[in-house]
Amino acid sequence: MGGSAAIAIYDTHELADNAVKELQKAGFDMKKLSIIGKGYHSEEHPIGYYTTEKKMKVWGGIGATWGAIWGGFWGLLFGAGFFLVPGVGPILAAGPLVAVLVGALEGGVVVGGLSALGAALVNIGVPKHSVIRYEEAIKADKYVLIVHGSPEDVQRAKALIDQAKATESTIYSAS
Repeated sequence: MGGSAAIAIYDTHELADNAVKELQKAGFDMKKLSIIGKGYHSEEHPIGYYTTEKKMKVWGGIGATWGAIWGGFWGLLFGAGFFLVPGVGPILAAGPLVAVLVGALEGGVVVGGLSALGAALVNIGVPKHSVIRYEEAIKADKYVLIVHGSPEDVQRAKALIDQAKATESTIYSAS
């Protein structure tokens, strides 16, 4: 994927949603935002899927509450999927990271014992020792927001992310 990325952790869906809206208002390309979270607290058994089309066509057994919570993200971001990631559990992901995650899952790519999600994060420049923090945040029902782009865009995004009450945020560069 290359480039730089600003990655932030948000404690709640509302905070992450507000950050996405602030980035949108500031003119960021929504196709350069990724978000990952669980958002799944049901006994239902969803059907895994992913799409790179503009709109999701099938919720496939996914609960209405879950759909309502994630609906705002799906409408704004490009590419979406539900994945069962060994070691992390069921996650939802949207944005450019989906293609990287799908590649890691389909190719069985595992970097140094990391999950497919970890391998996808390493692929965008996150050091292996930092991946665990993001996986733990997702397991704890937090949301990870990633802004992909040029170093200048990412620096500007980080300022907005911090104003939007991120628990923490960091900038990474893929080599």
